[in-house]
Amino acid sequence: MTDILHTPVFLPGYALEAVPRYTSYPPATQFNDGICGGAWAGWMSETPAEPVLSLYVHIPFCRSMCWYCGCNTTVPNRDSRIERYLEALLTEIATRPAPARGKVHHVHFGGGSPDMLSPARFSAVMDALRARYDFAADAEIAVELDPRGLDSRLCEALAANGVTRASLGVQDLSDEVQTLIHRIQPREQVEAAVRALRRAGISRINMDVMYGLPAQTIERVEATARAVAEMDADRVSVFGYAHVPWFKKHQRAIPEDRLPGAQARFDQMLAAAHALTEAGYSAIGFDHFARPEDPLARAARDGSLRRNFQGYTDDPYDILIGFGASSISEAPQGYAQNIPDPARYAEALATEGSAIVRGVTRSWREGRIGERIMQLLCTFDIPLDGDLFDPDALDGVIADGLARLENGHLKVTPAGLPYVRNIAARIDPGFQPASQKHSRAV
Repeated sequence: MTDILHTPVFLPGYALEAVPRYTSYPPATQFNDGICGGAWAGWMSETPAEPVLSLYVHIPFCRSMCWYCGCNTTVPNRDSRIERYLEALLTEIATRPAPARGKVHHVHFGGGSPDMLSPARFSAVMDALRARYDFAADAEIAVELDPRGLDSRLCEALAANGVTRASLGVQDLSDEVQTLIHRIQPREQVEAAVRALRRAGISRINMDVMYGLPAQTIERVEATARAVAEMDADRVSVFGYAHVPWFKKHQRAIPEDRLPGAQARFDQMLAAAHALTEAGYSAIGFDHFARPEDPLARAARDGSLRRNFQGYTDDPYDILIGFGASSISEAPQGYAQNIPDPARYAEALATEGSAIVRGVTRSWREGRIGERIMQLLCTFDIPLDGDLFDPDALDGVIADGLARLENGHLKVTPAGLPYVRNIAARIDPGFQPASQKHSRAV
């Protein structure tokens, strides 16, 4: 059930509500400093004999700062900063406690812009990962890329190192919006990046589109969505811009009087969904779209769709190991996060042997609640376990037509699809409203 097109109703009480993204449970806002490298080492000693592994590598550097950005990244003023970070990253890969056995089925490079690594540096990271871990023959290796930083030499190096999927940040293709967000990136530049990747043999292409940016209109969002479809992206993520200048100071450069209001954001979201589904994409969850033959669409159809810190995924991991500044790792016992600052991350590895600084343990009950919340976000239909949830907390969303109870199940209605995070918050016994910590639902 992903029929977001049949949801014309804007409900400001829900759209403006700040709720977790639920890319983890407990959410990252509940992470604390009680988790350290010793805790992670203990968790790894308790893992199954041959777990499915997923690896995440964070590259916290960009050539210039996009003013909308909410990621952990910085603009290095000299190459030596990248080199020192790389040395620390290679140390962590070689020494981070991990299961004695297990196969890697997925690797994801995020940032920042991983294309800030030269071909030689990217190869060094991949060599280190392959030296430490056993890769499945069909392992997917995905890299987030800035189209402005790509050339044929880098594309060929990525392909030579086994990269199978590339994700390109597009956001918006209108000149005015690009100027206001400090990211000048004409359509021709994106198309050239796609051609270079495909010539190198990297045929699986993801693209990101945003709504709620300054000076955006329905027409501009629609035009961008149609453009990425014409470029034949396999997957498209559609995200709402989160304006948090108290948290990301560079966002103060964005003129707040040019930001669309809540109703306009809602209409832009629906416009993107309409354009993509009309172009043949299947709606995945509430903010992803994929070609029907893509593995993500197949996972949505067969019930194996999951969520993690990259959003919706078909990655079947038991353990996620994150490397680099701010990266988050996941095991059945909980989550562990590295120090966000790149320099302090490198220093901690050199002096303490671990950069893990915070996280959260997950109880058996929290694990069950998390499974239900993720199931709700992926399938929009869950059994209503009376021992986990307070049914009375659902009265409001049911009365407003966003969900219904049917044969002991909670089912999200078409009207409730844009507000599924709000519904998830109602079944989350730990949810506390916190506008400074969470993003608005739409």
